[in-house]
Amino acid sequence: MTVATDRTHPASGRQDRTPPGDAVGPAPVVRSARAIGTLAVVSVTDPGAADRAHDLMMADLRALDAACSRFRADSELAGLERSSRGRPVTVSPLLFDVLEVACAVAVATAGTVDPTVGSSLIDLGYDRDFAEIAGATHHRVPGPDRPRPAPGWWQLVLDPADRTVAVPEGVRIDIGATAKARAADRTAHRIAADLGCGALVNLGGDVAVAGLPPTGGWAVGIAGHCAIPTDAVDQVVAVREGGLATSGTTVRTWLHNGRRVHHIIDPATGAPAPPVWSMVSTTAPSCVEANAWSTAAVVWGHDAVGALTERNVPARLVAADGRITRVGGWPEDRPGRRADRSDRSDPVPAPGTVA
Repeated sequence: MTVATDRTHPASGRQDRTPPGDAVGPAPVVRSARAIGTLAVVSVTDPGAADRAHDLMMADLRALDAACSRFRADSELAGLERSSRGRPVTVSPLLFDVLEVACAVAVATAGTVDPTVGSSLIDLGYDRDFAEIAGATHHRVPGPDRPRPAPGWWQLVLDPADRTVAVPEGVRIDIGATAKARAADRTAHRIAADLGCGALVNLGGDVAVAGLPPTGGWAVGIAGHCAIPTDAVDQVVAVREGGLATSGTTVRTWLHNGRRVHHIIDPATGAPAPPVWSMVSTTAPSCVEANAWSTAAVVWGHDAVGALTERNVPARLVAADGRITRVGGWPEDRPGRRADRSDRSDPVPAPGTVA
């Protein structure tokens, strides 16, 4: 995974320098749409492939929503939870793949990122699409007086030979984070292979790239929300391969029984992770891996710097008070660029390249 400070001036697209590496073609072309509760962006190095790339991305996201959404009663995941009751159920290749990836992430993070936190999120009121609860001023949800620890990913029994999954009765699954990152990886590689061009897919801050990158790499802005103006991002970095992900505690929040909560759950407690970090960005060989580390870092709290350093993960961590810590070779913020914003959690592309 390569990440470097990119000297693109967001307002003009002019570059002070061009980092070394493979490069192809003219400036990338971008298409975007709302999907799976976020902004989905695809960019390709072949202008003639942009519309086809958009169609491929949207088809993949429709399939993902039908298979994995926990907000749709008719999703395959909802049907699995209703029908399994601890017995193996044959599932589609897509749902099996996403669940298998989610369990692999749980193993890699020693259970810090766990797909069985669904009940915890429901107890907190995150039981419907986020847009339906974000603007509520009063949102009371009956539930247990205290948070309940997640049952544990190991209770899910996956059999790859028969492509079956067994879910114990009462266990609710949330695979939103890993499923979105997996979709970014799959779609970027599918577009690059099918259309023969470089591709970037950004699903609400989960960024994957594939194929030959544009000159200097893909310029990706680190910011808290897809609506942030591109000349106001915290930092612009160049990504040439793999994935980049950002997780945060200040954007996807809502009021629950009189207090503000966020969506990143500590499986050990069932409660939202303490907001030590307002935003964590990481890079890795895949978006799935980057998302695993950025999410785990939020849950690790004060232990995140040591844990990421030990694993040699490039990361940029923004504390609740705005202080920034970089590990694993993450580049310094560009001189003159504001880099102390703590109210953001989604990377957005820089204009002139990815935007």
